[in-house]
Amino acid sequence: MKVWFNPSKAIESALSTIATETEGFGLGFEPGVRPADPRFGDYQANGVLGFAKRNKANPRQLAQRLLEAAQASDSFDPALVELSLAGPGFINFKLTSAFIWQWQLAFSKVEDFQSGAKELKHGRKVVIDYPSANTAKQAHIGHLRPMVIGQAIARLLDFCGADLIRDNHIGDWGTNFGTLIMKIKRDQIDLSQLGEDALVTLDQLYKDGSALEVEQPELRDISRNELVLLQNGDASNTALWDQIVEISKVAFEKLFVQMGVEVDITLGESFYRDKVQRIYDELSEIGLAEESDGALVVWHDEVKKFARNNERPFPFNIRKKDGASNYASTDLATVLYRLEAFQAEEIVYLTDARQQDHFQQLFLTTEKWFKAKGYAKPQMSHVYWGTILGADKKPFKTKSGESIKLQELLDEARKRAFDVVTEKNPDLDKAERVEIAESVGIGALKYADLSSNRTQDYVFSWERLLSFEGNTAPYLLYAVARINSIFRKVGVDPEAPIEGASQAETEAELALARKIMGFVTALELTLSDLRPHFLCTYLYELAGAYSSFYNADKVMVDDDAVKARRLLLCARTRTVLMTGLDLLGIKPLERM
Repeated sequence: MKVWFNPSKAIESALSTIATETEGFGLGFEPGVRPADPRFGDYQANGVLGFAKRNKANPRQLAQRLLEAAQASDSFDPALVELSLAGPGFINFKLTSAFIWQWQLAFSKVEDFQSGAKELKHGRKVVIDYPSANTAKQAHIGHLRPMVIGQAIARLLDFCGADLIRDNHIGDWGTNFGTLIMKIKRDQIDLSQLGEDALVTLDQLYKDGSALEVEQPELRDISRNELVLLQNGDASNTALWDQIVEISKVAFEKLFVQMGVEVDITLGESFYRDKVQRIYDELSEIGLAEESDGALVVWHDEVKKFARNNERPFPFNIRKKDGASNYASTDLATVLYRLEAFQAEEIVYLTDARQQDHFQQLFLTTEKWFKAKGYAKPQMSHVYWGTILGADKKPFKTKSGESIKLQELLDEARKRAFDVVTEKNPDLDKAERVEIAESVGIGALKYADLSSNRTQDYVFSWERLLSFEGNTAPYLLYAVARINSIFRKVGVDPEAPIEGASQAETEAELALARKIMGFVTALELTLSDLRPHFLCTYLYELAGAYSSFYNADKVMVDDDAVKARRLLLCARTRTVLMTGLDLLGIKPLERM
């Protein structure tokens, strides 16, 4: 068995091939290889049990025949992989120290890892819909999660071989523009004179306009009319809209630079304004959409959860009574455009958990529509998240009860990180402390978000996220910096090949080597459900395994071969930690 990037895939492939040549096996056998309980081995195949049950055979006897065939084949070298049988038909695979060490030698650079990781997505055409902020509104703490989670997932998909398009699908064509334009016209605001705080002013104008509509309900008709005029191409409203979008774009790009957010294209809802008619026509033509109280809707009666307390589920409204398009209209047009223009095989959407019903209806509508029209439906995933809470377990807000602005949060993170760095290393040059604080502060914000299971709420705590202990960004950044200091002391480039290393022998060395190999499984697990916290947990465990190794086995020993192998393990740990942090959008540091 050769040293593969992903040993579990190599085992699965070899076992499938052997099964086709083994008496008692035929079509339909899936090995089911997965990481095993360390007490029994590194990997376990449990597919024999299901296969035996379906074929009314004895699972242990089948597993025994398969095990013997595997041992007799050239696919498994006993010097690299040990096979054993357990229970009613589990086949365990234990990688020998020789295999583990060969793997460390084979995968030394980031490029080696990425070359292997590309097997996971194989050039699959993926569109990720992020960060997709709404125009004319200041970014607040709620925008942290789409930026941070979206960036991590996009980097992971790209690293693992996806042909990726980052589409910033901004909300620039919704109901709020009617209210905003009404208020701008009412107050005779000259948007060109707003200056640097233009977006702050726009945000306040919308809030004031919404409050006015509550006080004077007749203004809502005016706002709705302004929106219809805009959507019908009115020159005055279009000119105002252009200014609003440009003001928003400039403000968000400043945040994107600070957060490391990358986008390939920005196609907002407005881009699809001339494409929604096709949606209305096609869904009506196939009988999926129908008129209801003047609106055009799609019913999904089979999904009872949409009903709440009504007899019939709420419909998916794809065109309003006044003829205006909406969120659903443009989302459907977007799916079709991504299929036809980008040949998308997969689309990943990122929003908070409150939009789950919308996306379930969008996916159902798309499935029925595409099936009726013979279109190739892409795989569609909704990546959603919970709420960031304060110490009181309520949504995190300012003392006055307002949402915390994202820029203020970033500035506070830098300041607090600078104070922590100054306390720990007061002798460092100020410019270096500022640079470290930038990485630690912003990285800590990101990591606190990413290390939490995204579908759950989490409590925001400055003390926890900036701590150098526990599962935090400062802890991982410090682990990298500590490894860098070892190589500085010995005068060796950690990126350079390390010659003359003997094979790992001690328990701590082998435990660390195995944990380094676990990077492959962490990538697979994170990709399977697009949950970055799996990668965070793995990196934290790797840093812990390195700490145990460092405490148990002295690196700077007299035996050159032993010193070389321990430096090699330090270098591999550094590579994986730095790669993992980079995938999470966190910049590693040379020193701290």
